[in-house]
Amino acid sequence: MEQPKKFKRIFLLVADSAGIGEEPDADKFNDVGSNTWAHAAESIGGLNVPNMEAMGIGELDDILGVKKVSDHPHAYCLRSRERSNGKDTMTGHWEMMGINTAKPFQTFTDTGFPKALIDELEEKTGHKIIGNYSSSGTEILKVLGEEQMRENSLIVYTSSDSVLQIAAHEGVTGLDELYRCCEIAREICMRPEYLVGRVIARPFVGTCAEDFKRVGAHRHDYTVSPTGITALDILKSNGYMVSAVGKINDIFNGVGITKTIHTATNEEGMDEAIRQLKEESWTGLCFVNLVEFDSEFGHRRNAPGYAACLEALDKRVGEFTKAMKEDDLLIITADHGNDPTFHGTDHTREKVPVLMYSPSFKNGRCLPEASTFAVMGDSILYNFNLKKDPSMLGGVISEIFED
Repeated sequence: MEQPKKFKRIFLLVADSAGIGEEPDADKFNDVGSNTWAHAAESIGGLNVPNMEAMGIGELDDILGVKKVSDHPHAYCLRSRERSNGKDTMTGHWEMMGINTAKPFQTFTDTGFPKALIDELEEKTGHKIIGNYSSSGTEILKVLGEEQMRENSLIVYTSSDSVLQIAAHEGVTGLDELYRCCEIAREICMRPEYLVGRVIARPFVGTCAEDFKRVGAHRHDYTVSPTGITALDILKSNGYMVSAVGKINDIFNGVGITKTIHTATNEEGMDEAIRQLKEESWTGLCFVNLVEFDSEFGHRRNAPGYAACLEALDKRVGEFTKAMKEDDLLIITADHGNDPTFHGTDHTREKVPVLMYSPSFKNGRCLPEASTFAVMGDSILYNFNLKKDPSMLGGVISEIFED
């Protein structure tokens, strides 16, 4: 018997990197003891997140300041493990939509990029390459920005992510030239020995080290397409809207997306999610990435800042739920961990929370742990009477359809 469509619109909010405790195989990633939510809370003496607390986040782990609320009829909660072999943004988001990534993307955090890659990039772009090490994007501009302007060179750097970033001054190099060079880098980095998830254009403006500023609106990500069919493809091919907010379009290289809204901050992302919530003419999925947890606080090991970011999200969640209709579903989750108290600056191999809220729920409760992030994508397909491809990971969270 066909399952009737329960929800007209589903909103999937990804608090990028807000993991909730180490995975069973965390030892393979040197991440034993990591817990992004718990350690961020401890850094400020306890979190104040009443809206997510009322959805059961406290039932998923011991989080200082958060009560274990078992009576949450309008919300289901669970923790989910990651099946894929990795702990990066693309791997996590792709798995949510059904892809099992067996071989992780390459990182060059400790060594920089191989000389052969840099030499080829210089030859093909016609620019001298400077940098070639792991750094914060704002810090490397202070060190190398003036040199880049004098020479019209390219600042190449990486991070703990699988990424090659190229920074250049908008007024010296120009956006078109920066983008051309990034396209060359993307082509080179499609080879197996160099394969990184993203090449990112990082334009900046300013006159000297003291006032350089990155231009987020002109950032451009050159990614690889998903390695298989995703839930987004199936939704799109069946006529449903797939709205990508934040860096979702970049993560999926535009595949399976019908509408794209680029946002630079969590607040902008939530503003857009609430705007689409109030626009009632569509049916399908609004997929939102809230990047600042990861980029501004996790990688920079700013635990109090991370905690404040969780509290800020909670306020917006309260605003969001008040505007929801009976046939709306909100899912709040993460794509990996990035414990702001941990060693290094890398992501951490963690389980993620899954909070599911709808005004129509009457029997919300804490559910058993899921074995893959793909339960989210598969459940979204099931809601719209669609089936996953046999190649995809999955598993339907059946309780939310029985309520």
